[in-house]
Parts: sequence; C-alpha cells; structure tokens
Amino acid sequence: GCGEMGTLLHCWWECKLVQPLWKTVWRFLKKLTVELPYDQAIALLGIYPSDTGVLMHRGTWTPMFIAILLTIAKTWKEPKCPSADEWIKKMWFIYTMEYYMAMRKNEIWPCVAKWMEPEGVMLSKISQAQKDRYHMFERIGGL
Repeated sequence: GCGEMGTLLHCWWECKLVQPLWKTVWRFLKKLTVELPYDQAIALLGIYPSDTGVLMHRGTWTPMFIAILLTIAKTWKEPKCPSADEWIKKMWFIYTMEYYMAMRKNEIWPCVAKWMEPEGVMLSKISQAQKDRYHMFERIGGL
C-alpha cells in the first residue's frame, strides 16, 4: 500500500492509491447517467440516498462496489493504484456468474434487465477479443 498506518476507512476509501480507482467508478456511473453523490457510505456500506431514483437499481450498483473492494483488497500490499482493468474483469466475473445462475434458474430476463446498461459501458472498456468472449446477451436471443 501507501506505507501509511491507517484504518480500514483509509485502506478502502481515503488512501491516495485507491482514490483514482474510486474516481473511475464514479465516471463509469456518470456514463450510465447515474447521479450518486461521491460518498463512502454508498460505496462501502451500500447506504444509498433515499431521495434519488437509484434505490431500485442498487442490485446493480452493489455488485459493482463489491468488485472494486475485492480489487483493492487484492492489490493492497502493492505500492500502486489498483487497476481499473482488474476492476472491470472482476465485474465481468460477477456478471458472468449471475448470468449462469439466472440460466440455471430459468430467470434470465431479470438478469438481462439488470445488466444491459452496465454491460454496454463495460464492453467499451475491454478489447475486441474480450468482447467476443464475454458478450452474453447476444447469445440469448439477439438482443
């Protein structure tokens, strides 16, 4: 990490090495036209403001925040900023597992509705080879 002794709040949110990744997450949200305040309570605790329309989409945003926390934890001992690419890969893993679970339960359409918009933004961040490998919704009926 940064070499400073700190609290968990420092490790997950305040550290200068993790702040660039959090800024990337909020830019990602803006591309999805999600207006969330830049707030640690949202990212770390899943406490969303009640006066916004995002409460009904927290099932989408919460896995995204979990992916970033896993990315930060994996690279914490390294003296560098966690990679946005690693975060996107972790989100793809979560997305893929939810997709397969939805297929097993025969509940694919709620999964499609949940991930359709974030999928497009994630696909814009990865290479063509990864797009061909990861693009799920094309495979389920030409969406």
